[in-house]
Amino acid sequence: MDDFTPADGTVTMFSTTWCGYCNRLKKQLDAKGIGYTEVNIEEVEGTAELVEKLNGGNRTVPTVIFPDGTAATNPSAAQVQEKLGV
Repeated sequence: MDDFTPADGTVTMFSTTWCGYCNRLKKQLDAKGIGYTEVNIEEVEGTAELVEKLNGGNRTVPTVIFPDGTAATNPSAAQVQEKLGV
């Protein structure tokens, strides 16, 4: 997971191209000016398994990792903003 821990003030978002919740969160983060790195779990080897590990065996996206190493599943943009303190 260390490979995906983001810089302060940003998040890493695990997603898929077809995920409506992912697309919505990306638009909301863009609107708030919150930086993120998107990782498509269908294209990056090992990331689907990481998402499953973070979600009790479920391959749920968006899963977001914060700079402190904690994760959230399908958070709102407001929750991301609050967690980042921005």
